[in-house]
Amino acid sequence: MSQTPQQTTMSTTELGLAGGLGAALGGLAVYFALRRGGGASKVKFSMADQKKRFATAKKKNLKRVLDIDSVFEPSKLRGKRVLVVGASRGLGLEVAQAAAAAGAEAIGTVRSPNKDVSEAGLAQVIENVDVTSDEGMRTLVDSLKSPVDICIVVAGYFYGPVERLTDKSLNFKEEWKMIDICGIGPLRVANALVNNGRLREKGGRLAIVTSQAGSIEWREVQNPHGDNYGHHMSRACTNMMGRLLSFELKEKGIAVSLLHPGFNRTEMTKKYSEIWDEEGAVEPEVGAKRVLHEVNLMSMNNTGSFVNCEDGLLIPW
Repeated sequence: MSQTPQQTTMSTTELGLAGGLGAALGGLAVYFALRRGGGASKVKFSMADQKKRFATAKKKNLKRVLDIDSVFEPSKLRGKRVLVVGASRGLGLEVAQAAAAAGAEAIGTVRSPNKDVSEAGLAQVIENVDVTSDEGMRTLVDSLKSPVDICIVVAGYFYGPVERLTDKSLNFKEEWKMIDICGIGPLRVANALVNNGRLREKGGRLAIVTSQAGSIEWREVQNPHGDNYGHHMSRACTNMMGRLLSFELKEKGIAVSLLHPGFNRTEMTKKYSEIWDEEGAVEPEVGAKRVLHEVNLMSMNNTGSFVNCEDGLLIPW
């Protein structure tokens, strides 16, 4: 004797949860498909293990990683007004110099007078610009007489000592400083530029230099024992801010990207100098070209992306 299958009904709450989950997953699929305008099947994430990532690039002779000059097209920057916020030294200075060398009208900001940046061949150097200061933002706006096509926010801060709760080395004051500079600072810059007509709409680009340290998913691989709380929290803050900003600025036609510049041999990463070689750290002039290469690829199709400038692949949130 055959049995009639029992019907299973879902409550209104269950239906709502299922629908919400479906919408969320659908939204993620769309995001992943937009990175380079390809389908979801073409999406590939960068590798969390830095040492293994570099070893794989060498083994496969990946030119995108090993020879940025083979893909970077500086001519795409020619004639563009490019603002680099945080151009006093290291990566920021190199980004500004590389943009100028490419034929861009490069403008750099610094907090205080600096011989290196004054001799860098930039079209304009704006002093007294601190991303934690409202007065600094007014100085920035007043010093720009016309909109820029591209703004690259490089200004950042990484507290030197390693922070660990269990050895009582946490520094809450420094953690707030990192969050203010790295997480809120770029938002202050965006607010000042966009609301005062200093960043071009319909084609303008805002690139925010962040870090792979802001990926929550990658912490299990890169920081399985914790530590450096302020740095990682501040960069997760950067990423959340940039993602939200990309949604809001869509209606103005301004693309936003969050760019991990790769592992660069700068003062900021000097405390990790013992692993520079094995993990593929590059000179900042190479890192600058990697950043500018990704800036060239920015569009409204991939706005809101979190990209590893070493290999051009996405980093998971």
